[in-house]
Amino acid sequence: MAGGGFAGSGGGTEFEAKITPIVIISCIMAATGGLMFGYDVGVSGGVTSMTPFLDKFFPAVAERTKDPKLNSNYCKYDNEGLQLFTSSLYLAGLTATFFASYTTRKLGRKLTMLIAGVFFIAGVVLNAAAQDLAMLIIGRILLGCGVGFANQAVPLFLSEIAPTRIRGGLNILFQLNVTLGILFANLVNYGTAKIKGGWGWRVSLGLAGIPAGLLTIGALMVVDTPNSLIERGHLDEGKAVLKRIRGTDNVDPEFHELVEASRVAKLVKHPFRNLLMRRNRPQLIIAVALQIFQQFTGINAIMFYAPVLFDTVGFGSDAALYSAVITGAVNVLSTAVSIYSVDRVGRRVLLLQAGVQMFLSQVVIAVVLGIKVKDHSQDLSHGYAIFVVILICLFVSAFAWSWGPLGWLIPSETFPLETRSAGQSVTVCVNLLFTFVIAQAFLSMLCHFKFGIFFFFSGWVLVMSLFVLLLVPETKNVPIEEMTERVWKQHWLWKRFMDDHYADPVKNGHGKGFDPHSQL
Repeated sequence: MAGGGFAGSGGGTEFEAKITPIVIISCIMAATGGLMFGYDVGVSGGVTSMTPFLDKFFPAVAERTKDPKLNSNYCKYDNEGLQLFTSSLYLAGLTATFFASYTTRKLGRKLTMLIAGVFFIAGVVLNAAAQDLAMLIIGRILLGCGVGFANQAVPLFLSEIAPTRIRGGLNILFQLNVTLGILFANLVNYGTAKIKGGWGWRVSLGLAGIPAGLLTIGALMVVDTPNSLIERGHLDEGKAVLKRIRGTDNVDPEFHELVEASRVAKLVKHPFRNLLMRRNRPQLIIAVALQIFQQFTGINAIMFYAPVLFDTVGFGSDAALYSAVITGAVNVLSTAVSIYSVDRVGRRVLLLQAGVQMFLSQVVIAVVLGIKVKDHSQDLSHGYAIFVVILICLFVSAFAWSWGPLGWLIPSETFPLETRSAGQSVTVCVNLLFTFVIAQAFLSMLCHFKFGIFFFFSGWVLVMSLFVLLLVPETKNVPIEEMTERVWKQHWLWKRFMDDHYADPVKNGHGKGFDPHSQL
């Protein structure tokens, strides 16, 4: 899932900071960007299994679901247009991220969140009032632009405004809101599917206006982050905001570090080119790999299409939406587990434990469906149906306390300051690109692979668990500026990439010269 974010400056020194009401309110308001994204992800799967919606926009699919002779369990929803309805949002988000990277830097986090809110509202209006497929797709594209801007600005905002000691928890707040948005969408779909008269889908798409409105109002109310104000040269305003959000006048040490961090970041004229330097390669490889693997767990396939998936394996439309609500609730609760455990047991333990749980549950799902659900007949008794839902819940819970939030948290805490914004852009882009690929291909893959789709994803889970075991170091409780010494230089493989670290302009800025004897 696209979500998460990255840590602000510093990380080693504990500055004086109270957890002030303004910080809590700002974070709750900003995190509604996650709520909006989650709602958009969750709502599309439910709406596309509603018969009136299919009748209006996708009559070919509607015919296929009604015709008993054509009613192939795995292929009835295989339609390019239907997949485009879901995936156009991610392609638009991917494009918008490039513009959002610029506005976040030049106009600030607050204004970028406001732009996201406006895009969301426009998209919601077009979707709820859609008369034809073009109007529907344009609405989804506008929502996607909102996602691109929100996913760039909100995580940055959260990590910069939060005091160091609660930054990890507040970062995962964004991911928690994504899961709450999905659950809210599933509950809404469950209710609107029962509306007589065939306009329930309009209510489902229209209710996205609630989180869209909250984000827009929130963006108007919150202050911009001190980091952003200082970065844009508003030093006095930045210091005043810092005093407000930290609840103390003793902000000079943190203020000076922010000013220094901003000065150092400005030395780097080409952050994207810098990202490709040898010493930044381990962080880049891990960030990109985590985003690709996050999609290839199969989570988005299950979350987007949960109602369609359950309907396909023979639950019937109503029971399918009900099952999707259950998985949505499991997702929320398990993300809360992650907030509690991530700084206690560490990143690697969560990722490896979840890898085992996800692998086993997917293999068993594939076996059950392979034996019980044939293409044109299905023999999935009530007991087996419940068993499949339990297995999917086990899979979702493992994902939600591991790859969900950590796929975002780990890149956010490993990129050095001078490449952090470029790193965030790459992370978001790769995530949205592969989300688009999976969303566009999933229903066709389901049609061709049948139950084997779960074997396909379980194979990837095995690959990513080996990747974590061998190549992802533990970053728990390591201050950001000490990552190189304490993490990368201690790793059996990545230490080979750190040999030119002292040629780094940032280190030179702190007066540390190049020492050939320090090379590893």
